[in-house]
Parts: sequence; C-alpha cells; structure tokens
Amino acid sequence: MPNFPKKLTQKLEKRAAEDAYRKLPSANGLVDFSSNDYLGFSRELWIKERTKEILNQSNSKNGATGSRLISGNHQLYQKLEEQLTSIYSCEAALVFNSGYDANLGFFASVPQRGDMIFYDELAHASIRDGIQLSNAKAYKFKHNNLKDLQLCIERSRNGITKNAEVYIVTESVFSMDGDSPDLSAFTSFCIENSYNLIVDEAHAVGIFGNGKGLCLEREIETAIFARIITFGKALGSHGAAILGSGQLKNYLVNFARSFIYTTALPPHTVATNLATYDFLKSEKGKSFKDSLLKNIVYFKQELSRQGLQKSFIESNSAIQCMFVRGNIEAKTISENLRENGFDIKAILSPTVPKGKERLRFCLHAFNTKDEIKRLVSLLKEL
Repeated sequence: MPNFPKKLTQKLEKRAAEDAYRKLPSANGLVDFSSNDYLGFSRELWIKERTKEILNQSNSKNGATGSRLISGNHQLYQKLEEQLTSIYSCEAALVFNSGYDANLGFFASVPQRGDMIFYDELAHASIRDGIQLSNAKAYKFKHNNLKDLQLCIERSRNGITKNAEVYIVTESVFSMDGDSPDLSAFTSFCIENSYNLIVDEAHAVGIFGNGKGLCLEREIETAIFARIITFGKALGSHGAAILGSGQLKNYLVNFARSFIYTTALPPHTVATNLATYDFLKSEKGKSFKDSLLKNIVYFKQELSRQGLQKSFIESNSAIQCMFVRGNIEAKTISENLRENGFDIKAILSPTVPKGKERLRFCLHAFNTKDEIKRLVSLLKEL
C-alpha cells in the first residue's frame, strides 16, 4: 500500500491528542438512549409486513437501477410524494436520498449570487455544507435569537441589493440541543419583510403536530418557503423530502446536484416509508407517539426530583442534553453509563464548540419508566 499522506496523519494525531478521535461503534445490547428511532418504528413488525405487501403489489425491482432522472423514478416515488403533499399540506414534495442530500442540494442551488442567507449558529452540518457551496453571502445569527437576526440583517443592509432574495434558515427542533425557536415570531418577521423562511423539521416530524411537525402544529406551513423532513429519525426508515411549491420542486429537479447525480432510493426503502406513514396514522402508531411524549415528561420530572434539571438544556423534545465541560469528562461519564447498561453518547468538540461538550439523551416510546428512573439515579451518582 502507498504511504498515507503526512498531513492527513498529523490531522488524525491531533484529533486523538484532543480526545476527539471518532471510531465506528460496535453493536451492543445496551438500553437505547442514543438512537434517533424515537418512536421505535424501526423495530415494528407491522411496518415490515406492510412493506412486503406494498412491494408485492407494485411488482417492483430489487434495485433502483439508476438516478431518478434516468431509470430510477419507480412508481412508488410518485405514490409517496403524493402522500406527503396531502399529509403536510403543501403543493409539492421531492424525495431525496437523505436529509444531508436534501440540505446540500437545496442550499447549493437555490440561493443565487447576490442573495443573502442568514442561518442559526447551531444549524446542522448539512445546512452549513450546502451554504458553503452556494454563491450567496451567508451570515449566522445567535441561536434562536430573532433580535440578533434583525441586527445581522441591519448590519448587512448595504449588501442587500434591490433584486436580492433573503433566506432565513432555522430548525424546528435542534439536533444538538433539542430546543426550538419561536417559529411563529420568525414566520411573522419573514412575512413582514418578504423574506424566504426555510425550516428543517428532521427532529420534529413524527412527534409533534400529530406527527406532522411543529410548522403544522403552529399553523404556519403556508407561509414557509421550504420545509425539510426526514424519514430516518422518528419514522425509523431512510431518506428525506423537501416540501414547498410546485415551482420549487421543478427547480430542484433541474438544479439540485445531490438529487440529479445520485442513484435513487431502492423500492424497498420507499415502500418502507409508505408503510411507516400508514402505521403513524393508525391507533397503535398514535399510541407510540403518546408513549414518547409521556416519557419526555417523566424524564424531566426525574431530573427535577434528582436536582439535575439546571445542568440540562430546556427542551420538550425527545432530545435532552446535559452540559459536561471537556471531551475527557464527557467520555468518562458516557463510558460509566455504558458499563451500567445504558447507551448514551458523549457529544464532543469539534462537533460542538469547546466548552459546550455534552451528554445527549435520546428518549424513545419503548423506554420504560424503570429504565428512565435508574438512568437518572445513576447520573446523579456520577
């Protein structure tokens, strides 16, 4: 084998020295407080059987065979996108291979040279990477802070030309904090100024708004330029979609490179997404959502009982985060929890800023009250 480049070796050594070296985890039998499978749909047998039925009815191939613009736009795609427009009260939906692909394709192609992007400082890496590929100027504003957004726009006023479009970017539930912005206030601000609001709903879909997300729960969906939803979190499957106007969909089909130049999702994945939405609207599916919401309340009650709530970021979502300063300490506590049977991930810098390292607790519909109580008690001891 050729020698590994020296610069790359040095970068790996630096990361190891900072105790931030990443390794792929092994499968384990620990109690799950780390996955994004909030509702437990990935383990639901009914969805598996329903997926088989949908595949048999469609007589689909095993593979996608190509990109959607060549040969991979199989019939299940149309069925899923039509279902999404109905569920999420939007004009059109375009399915991408992942949330990363959706954000990369959108932000790299939609904002044009001369346009302005203002994004929350804690926006997901996929949003940031897409923005880096854009020709538009981009500025970040303080987390969930509408006043700081207004100041950022005011400071950049000279750079906003007559024909410039302004894009405001936030998330309905943030992946590293689990908190939410005042979506109604952001929407009103964008309406008043004719700005384009983009909301990533990855961690809200399936949980809030009868499973339809926070935008629909707040009844602001018609005022939003684009919503990004994913199927790989609470819905327990894979893929994503951008929701918006018919013109936006047509534009993305023509210019979003992460959509154009990739092999489509296989029929099995699309069928799984269809089955998942069938299950979500069933009484059993609704009971899973109710169980998750009850577990969120119970977890927070246990934190309060143990006097730990001040160490946690305020959140009503399935994501609950405890600040632990420093990579070493965060990893140490995480390892102790693992030794006691609980799978909790330490979120380290540079994934989050130095000094804001944390333990990230992902709650699920299938977590029992006994598991939650034992976990919080153990955390108190540690």
